[in-house]
Amino acid sequence: MNRPRKLFVLQLAFTLAVCAFLIVPVILSMLAGLTVNYIAGLSSGLTLRWIFEVWDGYRDTIFRSVGIALACLVVTLLLGVPTAYVLARTRNRVGRWIEELLVLPIAMPGLATALALIASYGALRGFRTSFSFILVGHVLFTLPFMVRSVLAVLQSIDLKTLEEGAASLGAGFARRFFDIVLPNCRQGILAGSLMVVTLSMGEFNMTWLLHTPLTKTLPVGLADAYASLRLEVGSAYTLIFFMMIVPLLLAMQTLARPRTTKFIADDATPDAKP
Repeated sequence: MNRPRKLFVLQLAFTLAVCAFLIVPVILSMLAGLTVNYIAGLSSGLTLRWIFEVWDGYRDTIFRSVGIALACLVVTLLLGVPTAYVLARTRNRVGRWIEELLVLPIAMPGLATALALIASYGALRGFRTSFSFILVGHVLFTLPFMVRSVLAVLQSIDLKTLEEGAASLGAGFARRFFDIVLPNCRQGILAGSLMVVTLSMGEFNMTWLLHTPLTKTLPVGLADAYASLRLEVGSAYTLIFFMMIVPLLLAMQTLARPRTTKFIADDATPDAKP
């Protein structure tokens, strides 16, 4: 076996070992949600009892998490894409400072951000007990990911030249933004959307402090299930979470793939003349 072949085999073995290290605990956790008795293992038999029990008792947290994640996606799109556009056009020290300030909620612990929100808006009782309060925290946490994803794409293209070319043809600002800017940053928008939805669905630290008994989300319900119920119930909760999030991830990654354009040569058309 030559040296490049040995190097490839070692790299492949290392990659498979890392994947097994990450995936095997998840698989074991999901299997625990399908076993009659986790202590006895698979020999006790398989059952869907725990999944139905979680669905009957916690399905409201599942739908609430999906709603908050989708609402968070809409808000971050409305705020993040224009912000990234402005930062791409403003390439100076002020723009860089604003970009760094946007990342500040990520650098801070989620509990600290939650405490800051409670100290600022906790007196607004109607707002404090609504799911909108959690939504604000999720937007603060996920907005930098949307801005950075879109900004990276906008900075990789000659945006100024494209807009000047469209303006010279009579396109106004709105048409330039929707017909030039948005199509060119499509990949960044899809990548940012993927991160926003997944992070919002799985966010726990901040949500644990912001939630109320009536606004419990899926990760908080998952923690309660592991802490106060049988391990099988918590594992079934994890299985339902993966059943929801994996198809969503696959769908969004499919949308994020670049489109391929096929060109037909002139001499390949039926009307081509010799």
